[in-house]
Order: sequence, then structure tokens, then C-alpha cells
Amino acid sequence: MADGKTYPNTQLLIDGEWRDGVEGRTIPVLDPATGEKIGTVAHATRADLDAALAAVDRGFKVWRATSAYERSKVMRKAAELLRKRAGEIAKMMTREQGKPVGEATMEVMAGADIIDWFAEEARRTYGQIIPARMPGVTQMAFKLPVGPVAAFTPWNFPINQVVRKLSAAIAAGCSIIVKAPEETPASPAELIRAFVDAGVPAGVINLVYGVPAEISEYLIPHPVIRKISFTGSTPVGKQLAALAAQHMKLSTMELGGHAPAIIFEDADLDNAVKVLAGSKFRNAGQVCVSPTRFLVQEGVYHEVVDAFTEAAKAIKVGSGFEEGTQMGPLANERRIPALEALIQDAVDHGAELKTGGRRIGNVGNFFEPTVLSNVPKTARIMNEEPFGPVAVFSPFSTLDEVIDEANRLPFGLASYAFTGSANTAQQLGVRIEAGMTSINHNGLALPEVPFGGIKDSGYGTEGGSEAINAYLVTKFVTNASP
Repeated sequence: MADGKTYPNTQLLIDGEWRDGVEGRTIPVLDPATGEKIGTVAHATRADLDAALAAVDRGFKVWRATSAYERSKVMRKAAELLRKRAGEIAKMMTREQGKPVGEATMEVMAGADIIDWFAEEARRTYGQIIPARMPGVTQMAFKLPVGPVAAFTPWNFPINQVVRKLSAAIAAGCSIIVKAPEETPASPAELIRAFVDAGVPAGVINLVYGVPAEISEYLIPHPVIRKISFTGSTPVGKQLAALAAQHMKLSTMELGGHAPAIIFEDADLDNAVKVLAGSKFRNAGQVCVSPTRFLVQEGVYHEVVDAFTEAAKAIKVGSGFEEGTQMGPLANERRIPALEALIQDAVDHGAELKTGGRRIGNVGNFFEPTVLSNVPKTARIMNEEPFGPVAVFSPFSTLDEVIDEANRLPFGLASYAFTGSANTAQQLGVRIEAGMTSINHNGLALPEVPFGGIKDSGYGTEGGSEAINAYLVTKFVTNASP
């Protein structure tokens, strides 16, 4: 696979066996840079899901009885295997998802770091000894694995979105069924292969693909499943969270965003433009934490918009395998008309198209890096997450005004700000309604820091010391001496 031209047909993993679905159905996988079919992925039906549920139930009984020390050792081995295979896995990811191979390699390597982080957290699921009111009584609170997990992940980060859920579950002693994305199936399969090759027992990890709605509607209510984790759009997340709640299932929801990026007059403007342009156009803007609403103080508004426009124009768009490519294609063709409609609506509402706004060529899903200026709040793109390489600029005057705008939408995932004032930075950190705020740099998504949103962007965190708690339950035991 050194040339990146070969691509595997992806199978299901059920009870330790890589296999096709029982009905032999498959789903085509397309290269977003060419539109060509490059392979297939096995399509799970009800019989496959039943087999996976039986396996994950058996796997949980084995894995929960495995010591945290042993679980940690297996996870560390999986991380090392992933690092050794990073080059080949990155090529698969670029073929199926489109991002530059350098970005894909970084995603795989970051996945290994996340596994290592949770491998250590496995050994730190501490309980409590609670002072008793009477002599001879011992009161203990244990942290125990919640049970089999169902995880649902999207196509924009095929490994990153799986590895956080998978690692936390395995570290806690849970078993898991992963419903990975059909558009980008091979790279998450290779992530899971690293765990299997590292020695995770059969049934502990299972992997399925198919019709997302059918799989979620069957797995979530099933009595074997005790915990749900989903990354995706807010509308779908609300549906799945409601379904989980009906069956008293714990759930973690990492949903959509519409991140404000605030630039004050006293900021280091060169740094702000450099950092935010890199963040905006990474993965062609198909990032839930991508800066989207660029709110710039009036005194430097035109300067910043002009500099950002030049940065957008300078980005090299092309195949992820071409040397020097900074932005690959959109991952699927349906994003093109969606972006075109949002951009046209903004222009119709009075926005100025500074650069971009169009598809590039007729082959593949390439789209121009786009900058819109003076976009009114009434435009759809100021209210709906574009999920593409479009930066939307509007001016502001005062701190209170920009905080009101930052908090105007129901989303609350990521937010960014650039300022030279310590007082302004302190207020932004407290007053912006978002699960994450990064000031004067982009410091999000490291394994050791929290990652998650509030409001319509979901609940729960998938990073930092709290992330494993979502896969644990507290068991109280009180024991009186005989």
C-alpha cells in the first residue's frame, strides 16, 4: 500500500472474527477526490447485530474480570501497533476521506496518544472509603464498568471519533459495539485491528456497518446495551438521546457546533489570522470545533478580513496525496450543494463574497476556501453550522455585544478568542457559553483535557480525567463485622 492506490474491502468484526455480513450485502466506498469506487464495506443486518450483541455480552463478562493493570498493558500494546502502522493506515484514510495524508498521519498518531492516556486512566478509577457512624462498619464506594456500550461515530475523523469512545470503554472494563462510518470504513477497522492484535479477548470489541438509523434503533433499546456514545449532528443526537432515555441508558452526546472566533483590536492580529485560518480550513472545515463565526472588533475589521482572505486564497487545494496539498476534497458530494445554498443565501442577505464560493472542477468533491464578509444575523449561515471551508465575518463594537452574539445560538461546543487584555480573557473564559474556550492559540482536543459541549452541542466529555467516568457506575457496599 506504499503508493496509496490499493484499498481493502472492509469486513465486520464479531466475536473476534473478521467476516462478511450473513446476507453478503455490501456498501460501495468512494474516493472523494475522484468519485470512483475504491472498495466495499460489509453491510450488517439484524442477524449480524444479534450476533454482535451476544458476543459483546459474553465479552463484558470476561473483560470486567480482567484487572485494570492487564487492561492497561493490552491498551499500551495497541497504541504501539497503531504507531507502527500509521503510514499505511493514513493512506487508507486519505483514499476514503480525502484529507491530506500528513493530516491523516497526525490523526492516527494522535489516536495512539489517546489510547495511552486512557490506558493510564484504567489504573486510576479510584473509589472511596467513607467514615462510618458506628464501630465495626466499613463503608466502601466502588467504581465498576457500566456494561456493554454502543458507540456511533462520523466520517470526518474516522479514527479520532472512534478511539475516544473505544479507549474509554475498554479502560473502564466495558465491552463495546462500534458502529463506524460507512463512508470511511477502512481506517477505523485498522484501529480496532490494533486492539485485536494486542490481545483484547474475542467479543470485547465488535465492529458493524450498515444503515445508521436501523442499527441505532435496534442497539439502543436492546437490554444488553447499557451505555450510548454518539458523535454527529444535533437533530440526530436529540433523537438518539431521547431513545436512550426511554430505556434508562446512560449517554454521551458530542453534537454540532457553530464556534465563535472573536478578535479584539488589542490582539496579535498576525497570530490570530494564522491560527484561525489553519483551524478553519483543516479537514476542509469538516470539524465540529471549527471556528465558524468570525467576530472582529471594528477598528481592525477590514485589516483582519483582508489578511484572512489572502490566507484563504493561498491555500493549495488538491488530492491528499499530492505534495504541498493543504486542503483536500469534501468527504462526500452532498456537501457541495449544501454549501452553495448557504453561501448564496448569505449573499442574497447582503453579505460580500470576498473569495471562493464555488466547486473546483467537475471531478471529485473539491471546493474553494471561502470568505464571506459583513454577514447579517438573518443569513442561514449565521445560524446553521456550514461544516465546510467557509469563514463568516461580522464586525462588533464592545465586549458585551460580542459575548451576546457568541451566546446567541443554541450551540455551545467550541469557542476561540484573541486579545492582549488579561481582563478580557478572564471575562471571555467565564461568560462565553461553550464547553471549550481557547484564547490566543488553538489548544483543544488533547487527550488530557476535557472535550465536549453544552446546550444543543451535547453533554459529557470525551477527554481529560473525567472522560472515563461516563463508562463507570458507583456501587456502594457497607459491611458490619460479624
